[in-house]
Amino acid sequence: MTKSIALSLVLAASLGLTACSKETAESATNDAENAAMMTENAANSALNVAENSANAIANTADNAM
Repeated sequence: MTKSIALSLVLAASLGLTACSKETAESATNDAENAAMMTENAANSALNVAENSANAIANTADNAM
C-alpha cells in the first residue's frame, strides 16, 4: 500500500515537471522569435534613417541649384 502511494506521488511529480518543461521550452522559443523580430525591426529602422538622410541631402542639393 505504501509503495503504491509513493509510486503515485512520483508519477504525479514527474507529470508536473514535464508540463513545466514544455512551457519553459515554448517560452524560450517565443523569446528567441521576439529577439529576432526586434533585431529585424532595428535594422529596418536604421535603413530608414539612412535613406531619409540621403533624401534630405539630395533635396538640399536640389534646392541649392
